[in-house]
This record gives sequence, structure tokens and C-alpha cells, in this order.
Amino acid sequence: MSKPIEMRRCVVCRQVRHKSELLRVVKSAGNFSFDETGKAPGRGAYVCKSSECAASLKKRRNFDKIFKVKLPSEIYEKICAAVE
Repeated sequence: MSKPIEMRRCVVCRQVRHKSELLRVVKSAGNFSFDETGKAPGRGAYVCKSSECAASLKKRRNFDKIFKVKLPSEIYEKICAAVE
């Protein structure tokens, strides 16, 4: 039996993509971090590894709504730097 394909949805463009094509941001114990392994504990959200999605994410501050807390601007800056 083969493993199922792990698909996730980008919070910006709403496209369903393979997990490896997306960047995961995790909230765990009040701290935010990038999850390269995809297995870190905590609440996670995904964004495409494209500059368009990162710019729109920064402008619309989607993660503030998802994590129900105002994220520092540094997190959005790190996301933009990570996708470029």
C-alpha cells in the first residue's frame, strides 16, 4: 500500500499543492517559526513559495486571522525573504 499524497492549501491563493511546494509557519507555545520538516508540533499554516503570494500575505496579513493574534512584522519579512 502506498502512502497518500500530502496536499495542503495556500492561505493566500487557496491553491491546493503538494506539501513540499509550500512553506509552513507554525505557532507553538506563543512562538512562531518555519517548519522545514513539516512535522513540528503546533498550529500550522501554509503559503506558496512564490513572491506574489508572499507579497499578498504581507499586505493582507492573513496569518493574523488564522492564528488569531497580531504577528510581528518581522515574521512577514522573514517569509518574503524565504521565498525569494
